[in-house]
Amino acid sequence: MRMRGVLLLFFILLFPSLIPTGLDAQELANDAAGLGEGNGLQIPFVDLQIREPGSNQETALSIQLLLLLTVLSLAPSLVVLLTSFLRISIVLDFIRRALSLQQVPPSSVMMGISLFLTLFIMFPIFQEVYEEAFVPFSDGEIGTEELYDLSSKPIRYFMYKQMAGDTENITLFMSLSGLEKPQTFADVPTHVLIPAFVLHELTVAFRIGIYLYVPFIIIDMVVASVLMSMGMIMLPPVMISMPFKLILFVLVDGWTLLVRNIVLSFQ
Repeated sequence: MRMRGVLLLFFILLFPSLIPTGLDAQELANDAAGLGEGNGLQIPFVDLQIREPGSNQETALSIQLLLLLTVLSLAPSLVVLLTSFLRISIVLDFIRRALSLQQVPPSSVMMGISLFLTLFIMFPIFQEVYEEAFVPFSDGEIGTEELYDLSSKPIRYFMYKQMAGDTENITLFMSLSGLEKPQTFADVPTHVLIPAFVLHELTVAFRIGIYLYVPFIIIDMVVASVLMSMGMIMLPPVMISMPFKLILFVLVDGWTLLVRNIVLSFQ
């Protein structure tokens, strides 16, 4: 009997067209319950209903839930744009191209290195957000608005600290928005601070990339000049210069120097 009940439910779920039209959902539930009665077969009953909100508070709660789901769907983009991930990933891609390496290390490895370096750099900020915002919110001491304010302050301060002495991008977006010149950092809206920070990180990453390219370009020029003087025009200079680049990079302990300077650039 237990096996028959399971098979009946299986065919009901897979082949609803085989169910007689006169059999409604309640009768099916009763039949399934009868098959499982006394045999230990438990059929859960799920009732999903859509109803009108009883008050404005329920409507506000639904909107907050919708906004929360939207933020969660944008979480990867937020991690990339609001943290140190953007600068680190671009610099690591520059060093790979400067070494004339197309697939070594693989892109997945480079993204993993960027992610864990980002966690290392941003850990004090995440810890501050957890202690100052999430813990009081979970204890019921603050509301949703206070949670947003307290959690955004450390991240806003991190972004602004990276642009210390270089506020041209903030001035640009403030003027594009038609806003007045801010007197303090707190007067800069978040929707202005984020694009300004992104442009600043792109500029810094490309600047570091230029510094990384210079010594390797010199090696390429030397190798190309030697090959041309020897009449070996058909031999690609990259095939000869790449081993010398790798030797130089290993001798100077390039990965350690690169990671050390990337981390120090955020302090």
